[in-house]
Amino acid sequence: MSELTVTTWNINSVRLRIESVVAYLQKHQPDILCLQEIKATEDVFPYEPLREAGWPHIAVAGFKGYNGVAIISRVPFTGSGVMNWCGKEDGRHVWAELKGKTKIHNFYVPAGGDEPDPAINPKFEHKLQFLSELTDWFSERASPKAKRIMVGDLNIAPLEHDVWSHKKLLKVVSHTPVEVEAMARLQDSNGWVDAVRHFVPETEKLYSWWSYRAKDWSGADKGRRLDHVWVTPPLAKKLKSAEIHRHVRGWERASDHCPVAVTLDLL
Repeated sequence: MSELTVTTWNINSVRLRIESVVAYLQKHQPDILCLQEIKATEDVFPYEPLREAGWPHIAVAGFKGYNGVAIISRVPFTGSGVMNWCGKEDGRHVWAELKGKTKIHNFYVPAGGDEPDPAINPKFEHKLQFLSELTDWFSERASPKAKRIMVGDLNIAPLEHDVWSHKKLLKVVSHTPVEVEAMARLQDSNGWVDAVRHFVPETEKLYSWWSYRAKDWSGADKGRRLDHVWVTPPLAKKLKSAEIHRHVRGWERASDHCPVAVTLDLL
């Protein structure tokens, strides 16, 4: 295999949208699809349609009702597992290792609620604690040779042009300075490279999420880039392309997020 395409997608219920997942896999042919907010436990996860479509290797961190993440692959794993953070078993992190010791970490970072103040909002406190624990964990395991890919709905749009209005969203959860600073510390923990911005200038508007509240989401285009693919420096040299599949947001019964795909040349 000379190329590896990894896609991340907050599916907002995998059972509700399994037909869309299979359609996406068949149309775009990613080697690995990482899903967040699957809203399913392992016992009800729809394994069979994915295996029948040609993606038989599946690792799931399920959760009842909400949360949950999964890695779906046509490339075999040499290992996989689930990790929990902040003392909660809430299905926010699953990992898988590929041949050649490339490890993929799929995260669903807490959204953080509405009020960006940890003193009065436990959900925002949880988000900041989650990011802090990830930063410490990756910092302790930092290595110049580590081949790691971090993907997921990180629930932060860090750059000015990752949101439709930097000025209007500075006090809105997902774009506040405290979150952006926490994300920067996480990025520094392993020298992570933002694989999408590696190809798209920071001056260009770029979104992966559009609210259901907008009647014409595409026309209004009030989006945020909440979904990310990061790679460590040894893999940054292998980056070949990146694409946000905006058109999927317009599919029938779509998730409010769209897939984000990155291709690496492993030769």
